[in-house]
Amino acid sequence: MRKWCIGLLVIWGISIVAFAADAQPSLKMLIPANPGGGWDQTGRSLATAMQSEKLVSSVQFENKGGAGGTIGLAQFVNSAKGDPNAVMIGGMVMVGAIYLDNSPVNLSMVTPIARLTGEYEVIVVPSNSPHKTTGDLIKAFKANPGSISWGGGSAGGTDHILVGLIAKAAGVDPAKINYVPYKGGGEAVAAIVGGHVTAGVSGVGEFAEQIKGGRMRALAVSSPSRMEGIRTLKEQGLNVELANWRGIFGAPAITRQQRDALVKLVKGATDSASWKATLAKLGWSPIFLAGDDYKKFIDEDTKRIAGIIDSLGIKKK
Repeated sequence: MRKWCIGLLVIWGISIVAFAADAQPSLKMLIPANPGGGWDQTGRSLATAMQSEKLVSSVQFENKGGAGGTIGLAQFVNSAKGDPNAVMIGGMVMVGAIYLDNSPVNLSMVTPIARLTGEYEVIVVPSNSPHKTTGDLIKAFKANPGSISWGGGSAGGTDHILVGLIAKAAGVDPAKINYVPYKGGGEAVAAIVGGHVTAGVSGVGEFAEQIKGGRMRALAVSSPSRMEGIRTLKEQGLNVELANWRGIFGAPAITRQQRDALVKLVKGATDSASWKATLAKLGWSPIFLAGDDYKKFIDEDTKRIAGIIDSLGIKKK
């Protein structure tokens, strides 16, 4: 009888462990930006997809904005070590901010889980601009780089980096770029429509309403193929392609098994109808890349962006 009881307890023990392993986790998601922006939209949309597929029991959010995401990154590195249920949203802007500001924390200190989305950039001019085509704009840019002012987001961010790549492709010294950074999309739109800058750069969705309304003229997109009928930079003679990527990271020092469990969780969410509807609504491209491949991509992108920032001459000493 005693042996039978012990065996039953062992069987029950295995059953309990198996049940625990299959239980839906409760995630803690740090979004290193203020509510309403691209990282916030990404994180909350991903959480909605996870919950719609019943992959998680709940998701707790914390927004910690500032310094291109490096303030939130520092908090995540210091507070989440070894926590298999802690995740953080981030992306290309953070890579630039880390290098530009000599941040004491970087993405090698966290665990890459998956790259999620890419948002391509559009080059626009005011509707009354004398530059009717990308060729017109680049001709003027090559003749006198400083005479062409480019309006976009923060210095060293995706918009600035794209202008740097365009300069390189056109044979212009990137250090001669006249770049005007704006704190928000509304401020940038007003400046471009008002003719206070020669051209504007941002995500395609940011200027979509102004382009459709005829207040801006779209000259080119940084995508591999045309979007909304807008010609690519490549087909106009500039060998430039750029997506503002966003992704998700796990905590420092989690095990490979814990990382793979998070990869599986995120993959399940990105395969959902909810997530696909979000991509269509916001104009994001699915560029899913997970685990070791994602880590390799980050390492390569970090070197690439560092080189561009160095060529722009804007890195802090």
